Amino acid sequence: MTMPGGHRCTRMELQKKVKTALDETRMLILGGQILLGFGLRGVFADTFDQLPPHTRYLDAAGIGLMVVVLALLILPEPYHRIVERGSDSGAFHDLVTDVADLALLPFALALGIDIYLAAERVFGIGGAGAAGIVAAGVALALWYGLPRARRQTHGQRERAMSNRQRHERPQTPLHTKIDQMLTEARIILPGAQALFGFQLSIVLTQAFEQLPLQSHIAHAISITFVAVTVMLLMAPASYHRIVYAGEDSEDMHSTGSVLITAATLSLAIGLAVDIHVLMAKIANSGVAGFISGAATLVMLLGLWYGYPLAMRAKGEGRNAPAHPRGQSGMMRQ
Repeated sequence: MTMPGGHRCTRMELQKKVKTALDETRMLILGGQILLGFGLRGVFADTFDQLPPHTRYLDAAGIGLMVVVLALLILPEPYHRIVERGSDSGAFHDLVTDVADLALLPFALALGIDIYLAAERVFGIGGAGAAGIVAAGVALALWYGLPRARRQTHGQRERAMSNRQRHERPQTPLHTKIDQMLTEARIILPGAQALFGFQLSIVLTQAFEQLPLQSHIAHAISITFVAVTVMLLMAPASYHRIVYAGEDSEDMHSTGSVLITAATLSLAIGLAVDIHVLMAKIANSGVAGFISGAATLVMLLGLWYGYPLAMRAKGEGRNAPAHPRGQSGMMRQ
């Protein structure tokens, strides 16, 4: 299929677009997971308990927003494994675009909150508020305003090409499936390793020593699940090298898919348990911590497992016939 200007809309091009979309998600999620790790560590800083209540609760809101960002950006990985079975489709490319688009909004708000928290001790509430609003505003302008302004005069041909591919489900080569599976592991792994490091450093703080025994146990459980996440995400690479000497095989793809999908389950549990510990400390309430942790777990499992399983039961994915889908996402409005 040839578009004006000599551009060709090919199956290989869809595979490249999916790979590029996953790589762009990787850029976002690494920054998001590191910011989340700093947020977790900040709650155990020596002066955190001396902060006024509104500052502590703003920090809790920032952490919650970054968990939402994390939940959205990781969603394509279990969806790709559960629904599409590792194959490419125009619908999956749309999903990656939509979740990255949605995740930028809470990311910008969390960034503004973090700037406020950093500036408040230096400039006071007024100056910090202005700095946070400016930071969030600049982020929203760059991430939404600039692209929306440019799309008025640029990209019409490329968007038309993408629209034509929306319902395509080409046969995806095995090598491409394995390459994208490993890319999805790399999307989650660096952030999980960073989170694991922050969790270990928290144990050495004086604030952690002052927590009740149940919080110590909960944090240890969280560390265990995040460590398992790291192990599971690294396992496909060693399996590929040791069993198949780097050659492609269906077994490598299916085994790696199971390992990566299991990693998101352990990550959901580990993160939810640590959110329980953090919110209990911030609010000085075990009930608040339990509610926050349970809500986090429900959200993560709902997005990473409930939604993909529902779409699979509905007939979406690799074995479903192509059918019209509604256009969604702010980037395509």
